[in-house]
Amino acid sequence: MVAFAMPAGVTRAQVEAIAALAQLDLDPSEVELFTRQLCDILAYVDELQQVDTSGVPPTSHVAPGGASDRPDEVRPSLDPPDALANAPDAARETPLGSFFKVPRVLG
Repeated sequence: MVAFAMPAGVTRAQVEAIAALAQLDLDPSEVELFTRQLCDILAYVDELQQVDTSGVPPTSHVAPGGASDRPDEVRPSLDPPDALANAPDAARETPLGSFFKVPRVLG
């Protein structure tokens, strides 16, 4: 069952518009290359849409259960003074606890 209709292809103008939105400066050969590649990708997706999956149950994982499916249990961890002992710049104590002081990474 097709969930949505796939576009027939991608035009140069659409690739140029996407490049502009992504703030990419593409030369004409790159526009041609990406136009061909996007058309190939959409053709393959359209081919996948044609596969009959009516007898396949929906899944969220490819394998039942997983290594990440472990019980959530309380385990001992480091005491704050031990955790902060090797910190280059241990932060002050706050009402919420002790924290590492790290360099600012955003604005």
